[in-house]
Amino acid sequence: MELELTWDGNQSIILDIKTMLGVALPVQVKEIGFTGVFRLIFKPLVNEFPCFGAVCFSLRKKKKLDYTLKVIGGDIGSVPGLSGAIEDTIRNAIEDSITWPVRKIIPILPGDYSDLELKPVGILEVKLVQAKDLTNKDIIGKSDPFAVLYVRPLPDKMKTSKTINNDLNPIWNEHYEFTVDDTSTQHLVVKIYDSEGIQGAELIGCAQVELKELEPGKVKDVWLNLVKDLEIQRDNKYRGQVHLELLYCPLSMENGFTNPFASNFSMTSLERVLKSGVNGTEAVENVKAVTEKRKEVIVRGVLSVTVISADDLPATDLMGKADPYVVLTLKKSEAKNRTRVVNDSLNPVWNQTFDFMVEDGLHDMLILEVWDHDTFGKDYMGRCILTLTRVLLEEEYKESFQLEGAKSGKLNLHLKWVPQPIYRDS
Repeated sequence: MELELTWDGNQSIILDIKTMLGVALPVQVKEIGFTGVFRLIFKPLVNEFPCFGAVCFSLRKKKKLDYTLKVIGGDIGSVPGLSGAIEDTIRNAIEDSITWPVRKIIPILPGDYSDLELKPVGILEVKLVQAKDLTNKDIIGKSDPFAVLYVRPLPDKMKTSKTINNDLNPIWNEHYEFTVDDTSTQHLVVKIYDSEGIQGAELIGCAQVELKELEPGKVKDVWLNLVKDLEIQRDNKYRGQVHLELLYCPLSMENGFTNPFASNFSMTSLERVLKSGVNGTEAVENVKAVTEKRKEVIVRGVLSVTVISADDLPATDLMGKADPYVVLTLKKSEAKNRTRVVNDSLNPVWNQTFDFMVEDGLHDMLILEVWDHDTFGKDYMGRCILTLTRVLLEEEYKESFQLEGAKSGKLNLHLKWVPQPIYRDS
């Protein structure tokens, strides 16, 4: 049963807030009230009055949440950024504690109702690749962006990336793992902030992905536009984009998905998807045993990259031409190669192949930069940034990639992967 409910309370809660500056403040939270759609579940149905054994209740959809903050004996605005940080933390804690799939269980008749409790249904693997064209929040220099990612907005369940200083096109290539409780209603939230040191952080933009859009066992590569507020859809200002790779792995076999968990290794789900499937029971056992000391696979091998050609490159010379060449860099090892220069062409053909020894394929990336060769220097024309996820899964593919940072231009590549797996103690 779902019904709309409005609740207002006159409670007063005193919190002891300790800030990064070492200042301790008693903060009063009062006049909490919210409006939303509540879900009531009467389960299990029995022959004994009142005909159900327990009641589960949860906030299915939040419409409004209000409360008042006050520092006892002081002004909450006296510490920079404190008000916003406290408000976000309290709001997240309140919403997460009552919002579906979290639920409260009230036993009506004696019995075991553990099957009604919140249980994980899968693992979400997230690779935070990069962001581009971020809004600059600094007056002097550029923003220092970092990302916060979560499925549930609780401090111990949120992941924070490293900060990239003075860069509006940061590259992170960081991997995270989240527990999923309900794919039909939960979503992944990404928030990009500009680090302001001890003064806190300023939001650049945020985005979200509904988990029901993900196909189990299949990696989804997405670029998401950043917005100011996820709940306000009227924001049309361009704030930049964030690039993610997502993989959802269910814990059971009920939906017909062959779970890619392997029984012999402690790996991320992205590493497991490269191995043969096992049954659902073994998959759950592996999730529980992930903290045990075991061998961990390192996806090692040879990456062959053929730079075939480029199309419609931007002109850099006065005559409307360019002398392009490509520099290939493996990010972690910093191994480099470059093609030959093709003179006077905006549609150059190279057909050159380069081999890279990759020591950790799941956590490395390939950067291809196109330059215009000049007698007295070089001009930057654009770049492509590729994770190795797709070539690891498909082993070989050919694709055209749009150049980033350029008005036009595509790079045509052929990638091939020859695995040479090794193992290490984790």
